[in-house]
Amino acid sequence: MLRLRLSQLWTLTLAGILAGTMLAAAALPAVVLGAVGLRAVGARYEDLPQDLRTPPTAQRSYLFAADGRTPITSFYDENRTNVALGQVAEVMRQATVAAEDARFYSHGGVDVKGVLRALVANRIGGEVRQGASTLTMQYVRNVLKSDPELTAEQRAGATATSPGRKIQEMRYAIALERRLSKDEILGRYLNIAYFGAGAYGVAAASQRYFSKPARQLTLAEAALLAGLLRSPETDSPIGGNAEAALVRRGYVLRQLAETGAITAETATRTQAEPIRLRAGAEPNDCAGIPDGRAEWGFFCDYFRQWWNANPAFGRTVDQRQQALRRGGYRIVASLDPALQATALRQTLTVYGYADRRAAPMAVVQPGTGRVLAMAVNRHYRLDPNPSGQRNHPNTVNQLVAGGGGIDGYQAGSTFKIFTLLAALEAGMPLSSAYLAPSRLVTGYPNDGPHACAGYWCPANANPDWMDGYRTMWTAFGRSVNTYFVALQQRIGADRAVRMAERLGIVFRADSDARLATYGAKGWGAFTLGVAATTPLDLANAYATLAAEGTYCKPLPVLSIVDPTGRSLAAARPSCGRMIRAEVARAATDAARCPVGGQSAYLQCDGGSAPEVTKMLGDRPVAGKTGSAEGYTSESFVGITPQVAAAGFAVNPDDPSDAVGQPVQRKVIAAVARTMAAALVGKPRRNFAPPGQQIAFGYGEGDLAPPPVGPTPEPFAPAPAPTVPAAPPPAPTPTATATVPRPTAPPPVPPRPTATVPRPVRTTPPVGAAAAPRPAPPPPSAYD
Repeated sequence: MLRLRLSQLWTLTLAGILAGTMLAAAALPAVVLGAVGLRAVGARYEDLPQDLRTPPTAQRSYLFAADGRTPITSFYDENRTNVALGQVAEVMRQATVAAEDARFYSHGGVDVKGVLRALVANRIGGEVRQGASTLTMQYVRNVLKSDPELTAEQRAGATATSPGRKIQEMRYAIALERRLSKDEILGRYLNIAYFGAGAYGVAAASQRYFSKPARQLTLAEAALLAGLLRSPETDSPIGGNAEAALVRRGYVLRQLAETGAITAETATRTQAEPIRLRAGAEPNDCAGIPDGRAEWGFFCDYFRQWWNANPAFGRTVDQRQQALRRGGYRIVASLDPALQATALRQTLTVYGYADRRAAPMAVVQPGTGRVLAMAVNRHYRLDPNPSGQRNHPNTVNQLVAGGGGIDGYQAGSTFKIFTLLAALEAGMPLSSAYLAPSRLVTGYPNDGPHACAGYWCPANANPDWMDGYRTMWTAFGRSVNTYFVALQQRIGADRAVRMAERLGIVFRADSDARLATYGAKGWGAFTLGVAATTPLDLANAYATLAAEGTYCKPLPVLSIVDPTGRSLAAARPSCGRMIRAEVARAATDAARCPVGGQSAYLQCDGGSAPEVTKMLGDRPVAGKTGSAEGYTSESFVGITPQVAAAGFAVNPDDPSDAVGQPVQRKVIAAVARTMAAALVGKPRRNFAPPGQQIAFGYGEGDLAPPPVGPTPEPFAPAPAPTVPAAPPPAPTPTATATVPRPTAPPPVPPRPTATVPRPVRTTPPVGAAAAPRPAPPPPSAYD
């Protein structure tokens, strides 16, 4: 017993000496400290840890819709939003000081009386019963333990109950008080303190407990929050102990009365009031979006993908995630709430929430790449699904933009645009003509079900409507498979693949990526859309045509502002010319044919989606339909100068599930109606017509040099029609062809070699017997 008492006495004496030294440093002016040699007791402000000089408090980042007002969600590790002290109710400031450090405005960072009282109580009693931490010292402790660079051991050391830790806090507190004003320290403290229920800082606490900003707190509310600072979790009335919270509130009110901030009568009257909570919960991350907007989670998920891939927010993905969850950004997304609602309604006309099949759709702004809407008949939720229903109606799979295990869906004939663009870029005009057969025996070796004597031989889906003499205009309008396979052979399949990549098509499936990298020259089926893609990639690729060859990376934001008010350049569109304007105009002109429009030179003679032009009120529109083999997916992509959109019908969990061709009409209507809604209130804008040379191969124009190497026929420019001096207005499309017919079929091409396409002969050479044809396999369902 004697040894214990001597130990306590020695500890008390030593701590008293240290404390006395610190207190002397805190109480004396700096000039006196210098005279007596005590300046070294307190740390210099310049020597303080950087975190104390510029506290790295984690703040919640907010994501708003394009109107800048409608919240989508927020991202945080710690639910905190820093506010200036002037935005905190005065009574909250008074309550905090009264509860935690009544002599805050009179000491120099260390409270003399508090230290002595704590030393006596704790050392004589043999245990820690009282603390002597001033509000400034508490702030130091909170900053040090919040440093994200600390290890778990270092963080534990920052909060350890030891004389060494106390002395360090005292030294740092004295240094801070020499440089910062009392109000600056109080403001920093209120922003970093934890109030329980996941709320860090007074702004978050005010919203969490009372659903109001901190400047509107009442006396009773402020006293409750200040009372939570000692034991924020155990005393919290939300999930904690409401009785303990009430007791602590009474303590704070009595302290306020003692300091003279309120009268004793006011304290008694206020304490008699019941605790009135209006608890609010800040959504966290994409799965936390409130009910009623759960479908916005797919856009939010894409935003998060974009952020994590952007080096502007950190060197690694982990650093970028930390920046989002701790950086306190105010982000205005490109999501248009009204257009998003329209897109969702339209997808639900294709399939309902309970359907195993999905109808994902994406809407993009040409010329900026900004993503205006992302919709699908699913709830972005982690909630379990009904028995037997896989990934519907709840899922967090990215069905619209791909990624996270979603490779995309076959887009069918929408991919013919890449072959058409590559051919135009290689110098072939839109009038390049070919007598398209029902089935084409190619030069691509193949032993599969669509092979003829060891070569791939695709067929047209509707021979009566597709076969015959075609140009790029009419072949694209009627989606003639044999024309585009032959055209791809002429220019090389690798050119079509590279064109798709240039326009942002990402080959997410491993098999597609291998073919694109190592086997592009032999990828004969590429032009028929066998590669997987997503609605977002497809819409944005076609948006490049609407922007006359300017490709923009998909962008989900309008602005990003950091806590200091600085706007980040990462929110600006990232665009560049990917194809020449004349090539883009020509491709767009051909894409007028499928949707019931008319080309600048009146060359369209039918289309696979003729209803689209009328659905858009006869605005200039272009686009293309697509069907995967076996009708396992149906798609449509449309563009105007102001908007691009793409939609699919598919079973994302079973790619072999045939959705059937009839659903394509629903997809077309859903995309077209969404585009029409996006154009409401916008001026009519026309597509620029292509020049005569790129259209017909003569006259002035900006053409690429002719392709290098052998140029196997069957293509030859069509006889030049009479071209008006100025492009005429688009007439009402008719069912009759307007393309001039040649007087004789094209010349018979040479027999193919291992690298030259093998077109089907339409007539045998003069004086020769017709070559026997292999037995045709069942026709392909590609559209």
